[in-house]
Amino acid sequence: MSKKRVLSGIQPTHNSFHLGNYLGAIKQWVELQKDNDTFYCVVDLHALTIETDPKLLENRTLLSVAQLIAIGIDPKLCTLFIQSHVPAHNQLAWVLECITGFGEAGRMTQFKDKSQKGGADRTNVGLFTYPILQAADILLYQADFVPVGEDQRQHVELTRDLGQRFNNKYKEVFNIPQPQIIKSLAKINDLQDPNSKMSKSAASMTGVVELLESADTIIKKFKSSVTDAGKEIKFNEKEKPGISNLITIHSAFSGKSINDIENEFAGKGYGDFKLQVAEIVVEALNPIRTRTLELMDDKAELLNMIKLGSEKANLIAEKTLSEVYSALGLIAKG
Repeated sequence: MSKKRVLSGIQPTHNSFHLGNYLGAIKQWVELQKDNDTFYCVVDLHALTIETDPKLLENRTLLSVAQLIAIGIDPKLCTLFIQSHVPAHNQLAWVLECITGFGEAGRMTQFKDKSQKGGADRTNVGLFTYPILQAADILLYQADFVPVGEDQRQHVELTRDLGQRFNNKYKEVFNIPQPQIIKSLAKINDLQDPNSKMSKSAASMTGVVELLESADTIIKKFKSSVTDAGKEIKFNEKEKPGISNLITIHSAFSGKSINDIENEFAGKGYGDFKLQVAEIVVEALNPIRTRTLELMDDKAELLNMIKLGSEKANLIAEKTLSEVYSALGLIAKG
């Protein structure tokens, strides 16, 4: 049986991924590459919707690729590439924009939320067309499945609609992908606000644990994490969100069940528990941090891996784009 093609991407908008990124998505990507034809993309063009210093964006893009490899994404098992290295993404996006209704694009939840917060005059057109470029990212590679969080389901549905619309109007070119809503290995919340998920958009970074932080910083963040009234180390998200979050993190990294963790720490204090959770996380993240820094120290080798991945991606993307252009009546290059 032929392997299913899977595509997913991640934005290089920060210097480091955090625990939520890692346990919520990237760790699953590592498993998916074993039995599927996987395409993983650092979507640097999408990052342009947020104004960023050019040098910072360049470094963050390389750091994102390095972290993915350090976590276990293997360029020999998958196609790992940078979005802007494949010109067909923009070319197909324009075609799809021309068959997308203005109202249809305006109904995208993320656009509505962000434009309402920032105001229409301060919202760039890229944010409006972002889901259409995302549709191009997916349709170019004839993906069968797109692993996404629930918040991205609407964007995959738009991709399906646009792909089917093109197929019906012109020619059967696109494979219509299915969303694969990935269940997070653990719901990781902010250490300072345990009722909110861990996010880089948090008001303070003191509750966000980054993969590339030093051991001392990670331990300090866990030691100062918000806990709850009482002394028992028991999992109860409603009554004890702080301790429940720490138990979840412990379980995700140690592999122990919640019940086993509760029994192990019966009669012990919050301080001891916080320290052990911190040490487990540090031990797990240290190899990722070390390998990422090694890759960043040998940028020539890192860029070579990116080049090979982008060449593989271009071969497939250009074939799809050629079929699209032919279906539209655009003259092929001589």
